[in-house]
Amino acid sequence: MRVAFVGKGGSGKTTLSALFARYTASHGGPVVAVDADINQHLGMALGMADGALPRPMGSHLAEIKEYLRGDNPRISSASAMVKTTPPGRGSRLLRLDEPGDPIHTGFATVTPEGPRLMVTGPFSEDDLGVACYHSKVGAVELYLNHLVDGAGEYVVVDMTAGADSFASGLFTRFDLTFLVAEPTRQGVSVYRQYRDYAADYDVPIVVVGNKVHGPDDVAFLREHVGDDLLVCLEHSAAIRAMEQGRPFTLQDLEPANSAALGRLLTHLDAQEKDWSRFGRQAIRFHLRNAEAWANRATGEDLAAQIDPDFVFGPTRVSLSR
Repeated sequence: MRVAFVGKGGSGKTTLSALFARYTASHGGPVVAVDADINQHLGMALGMADGALPRPMGSHLAEIKEYLRGDNPRISSASAMVKTTPPGRGSRLLRLDEPGDPIHTGFATVTPEGPRLMVTGPFSEDDLGVACYHSKVGAVELYLNHLVDGAGEYVVVDMTAGADSFASGLFTRFDLTFLVAEPTRQGVSVYRQYRDYAADYDVPIVVVGNKVHGPDDVAFLREHVGDDLLVCLEHSAAIRAMEQGRPFTLQDLEPANSAALGRLLTHLDAQEKDWSRFGRQAIRFHLRNAEAWANRATGEDLAAQIDPDFVFGPTRVSLSR
């Protein structure tokens, strides 16, 4: 299952992404946490030292594309492969239960409490003033497009803040989106934006209240987001200690907050895996990007990259190499 954490900057989505990845890993099964935020703090929240972070995916797009395209005859070269290019017969697909491929071995590092971490990477000096961060996040979109994940396997993505995620089709690559909202007008305004943008794309969203101090905060969130409010996390001394760099384990969490993480996992596990929707959305956004800019950028008609006989999901057609 794939889940995204989104929300206003400062809402705590990176911290909750890390806590949920740790919690999920503690219940068994492979977990990959992906830092797709322009502010690269997920590794720190997972207890990683700066020097222990994995290679940034965003700086090795050509290498990633070359591997993923495999011998797919519809993709003429790695340079003709864009962030929305869907897999087809001959593409190399990725599995979380068989992580021996060069993408997982080359770009993922095991964190102290179990989840593997992948990062898009920050801006480099060469990027400043000339590059858009979505070019780096494109590596995550390609990764998810080529991933065949099954039951009991999890990818947890810390997304860019606010509604910026809608600048690409990445927001449709998830089984569920957790929108982290503080009990403030600014917090719920991002929820409304995300809800309205996502409505046309059948993207399931639930709200996670964060930094809640009491019943009045819960009532405020319920008033503004209604039944989309799934659970609330209390203001936490243990989480604040973690954010300050002091020693932290899941056992330090307050019982109510630990129970809240459990409810998030239960809700995610209850989602239906809809590979048909995933495939339709991948094709839809690829065609939109091809027409808007990618045909012009590559000098090719990228609609031809779509393989009408490819079946998304764990089928014999999709898993053939």
